[in-house]
Amino acid sequence: MNLSVQLSTIIFTMINFIILLFILKHFFSKPLNKIMDDRKDGINKSIKNAKDNEEKAEISRKEEDRLLHESKTKGRKIVEEYKANAQNISQEIIDEAKKESIILMERSRVEIEREKEKAESEVKKQVIDLSLILSEKALEQHIDEKEHRRLIEDFIFKVGS
Repeated sequence: MNLSVQLSTIIFTMINFIILLFILKHFFSKPLNKIMDDRKDGINKSIKNAKDNEEKAEISRKEEDRLLHESKTKGRKIVEEYKANAQNISQEIIDEAKKESIILMERSRVEIEREKEKAESEVKKQVIDLSLILSEKALEQHIDEKEHRRLIEDFIFKVGS
């Protein structure tokens, strides 16, 4: 009998377990599955967000690299343009200085020529005056000054040529 009681207890326990299992499945299976599905969806979203953020970070890094390269290229180009402009301005200043020096030399040459002609004229005048004085002293008489000047100028012109 002892065996039958135990067998009946085992059967009764199994039936209770199966009933309990159906009750648990009926009341707790859906909420538990929902919690598990929600957790699974949350993890999947986190993984997807992480991948999206990683892709965005990679795109941003590539964009920053491109912008950095462009800015370096533009910087070099600007420096080269300023360098070329500086060389052009330097060359213009040198050319302008050369022109100014040529003009100054030409003015100086003209001024020297004028001064030379003025000095020659002054020397001629003094020679004429001296010749007039000498000829008056030599002749001991007074010749018409206009005539005498004309004669001396002719003489100087012939000697100067």
